[in-house]
Amino acid sequence: MGELAGLFIASFVAATLLPLPSEVTLFAYLQLHPDKTVLAVTVATVGNTAGGMTSYLIGRLVPQRKIEPKAMQTLRRYGPPVTALAWLPIVGDALSVAAGWLRMNWVAVLGFMAAGRLARYLVVAFLS
Repeated sequence: MGELAGLFIASFVAATLLPLPSEVTLFAYLQLHPDKTVLAVTVATVGNTAGGMTSYLIGRLVPQRKIEPKAMQTLRRYGPPVTALAWLPIVGDALSVAAGWLRMNWVAVLGFMAAGRLARYLVVAFLS
């Protein structure tokens, strides 16, 4: 159970501003425990999504300005589906924070964010 907690923590932290490759952690776990693929992918997805939603919450806490940057206008145009890409390195954290700052519907953001992260971890599981 300790290894799963470590996978959760690594996945959570990787979804914040700390550059930690959670895919490597999942891959390593699956090499040791190939019989626990579904459980490991679930734990990594939940941890990584929780970290992304923490970034979303941080964005919600930042006061809005009357004038928003052009990049925010683009994000507003495409809405919550863009957060399916929040797992991407570098820009993903910004997408999560920006979604919160724009006050996007948290349920929609949660759904798209989780779907994108699950898809990524399914690819990792398939490759392991």
